[in-house]
Amino acid sequence: MLESFAKLGLSAGMLKALADAGFTEPTDVQAKAIPLVLSGKDVLGSSATGSGKTLAFGAGIIERLDAGQGIQCLVLTPTRELAEQVGKTLEKYSKHIGLKVVEIYGGVSIVPQKHDLRSADIVVGTPGRILDHLRNDSLDLSKIKFLVLDEADRMLDMGFIDDVVTIINKCPKERQTLLFSATISSDISRIAKHYMNEPVLVESESQVDPSKLHQVYYDVPSNLKFSLLVHLLKEEKSGLVMVFCNTRRNADYVVHNLERNKIDAIAIHGGLAQNKRSRIMEEFHSSKALILVCTDVAARGLDIKNVSHVYNFDVPKTSTEYIHRIGRTARAGKEGIAITIVSQRDYDSFRSVLRDPSITIKQEPMPEVQPIFVRFKEESSDRDNRGRLTFGGRGRFSGSRERTDRGGGRSFGGRGDSRGGHERSSSSGGERTFGRARFGSPSRSSGGSRGSERGNFQRPRNKERMY
Repeated sequence: MLESFAKLGLSAGMLKALADAGFTEPTDVQAKAIPLVLSGKDVLGSSATGSGKTLAFGAGIIERLDAGQGIQCLVLTPTRELAEQVGKTLEKYSKHIGLKVVEIYGGVSIVPQKHDLRSADIVVGTPGRILDHLRNDSLDLSKIKFLVLDEADRMLDMGFIDDVVTIINKCPKERQTLLFSATISSDISRIAKHYMNEPVLVESESQVDPSKLHQVYYDVPSNLKFSLLVHLLKEEKSGLVMVFCNTRRNADYVVHNLERNKIDAIAIHGGLAQNKRSRIMEEFHSSKALILVCTDVAARGLDIKNVSHVYNFDVPKTSTEYIHRIGRTARAGKEGIAITIVSQRDYDSFRSVLRDPSITIKQEPMPEVQPIFVRFKEESSDRDNRGRLTFGGRGRFSGSRERTDRGGGRSFGGRGDSRGGHERSSSSGGERTFGRARFGSPSRSSGGSRGSERGNFQRPRNKERMY
């Protein structure tokens, strides 16, 4: 049953561990990377979350380590969740040789970590907490044989480049370096050039089936944005759902108001304590909660199976981030839907996404939705604590209405719905275009006349707005 894994050069003990875990054959990245790791080559891997990359680098590393010889492998990850996930995976596959895997990250006490590091063979952690231990002399990297940079692109996006370089320079030069990233950007290439030894490039096939993934967007007045999300969540037949927001506040805002509309949802972001984040992920993995509202940082590296729908409540600012998000669905031959909700303030971000020629997003007509009053969640740390609206500030969810240009047509660059149409200016007033797709005409949206959409409703009291 595991002949294909055996052909990669793995030992009987590792094959048994894989069989116990239910593996039958390697993924594309595993088949390519494992022999390279076993042969001592540096590997530069282009591989997305869910492609099996942890086993791709972990299997070869585990095969080449001896227990009780000090810390021989360091894995850097951008987030606490990914550190936990990678650590548990490596621990599962290394039991047969008794390797001790230790996960270290912020948000929890450093004292137990210091104790665990004394007997560790493999350390998985975030850059900040790794540096904390180096400053406290509780982490010895002098015996490192393997250095792994997992989700390296995300670490750079999060501003960890200086921390990562500092940690790299603390490791022995005679080491094997494995770098995995969803995309190989110019920054990633520079790191590979300076800190890797003739790395072999491994590009894996996407685990997302493009023929099974349906990508659509809705152009919606911002005062109906949340109303549309509620409408779609109630109307779409779905399994596990992920809703992406760009900020912690927006994630909390969405969950708070979904619950007010009798839709069960949970939020995960960097503002939550680690034990709460872990509990939330357990609930989602066990399908006790079917809607996970998250930020990109918190979701990065989480391998969640059976996601049927991905909603971009906030439009991602880059095509790379968009690809990361939609890669959560349409896996393993299953159907998946990625829905992006675009309002006027999202146009620039959406245009950036559409610059990627590989992205094709079809516009759907705005359905008839029931306007919903939303409540802005108050923060307990508000200075005067006198009931002032503190959630959302002056940003997307402030009280001001978006101004609609009623002058001549405005044209946005990019590829529109990615069908290759040329940029075109609209002849009618108040319209915008993304290639062939027209934007910004409120009268197209259902729900009544422009007046009913643009604010003829009386502004409700008690910190409520209509969205």
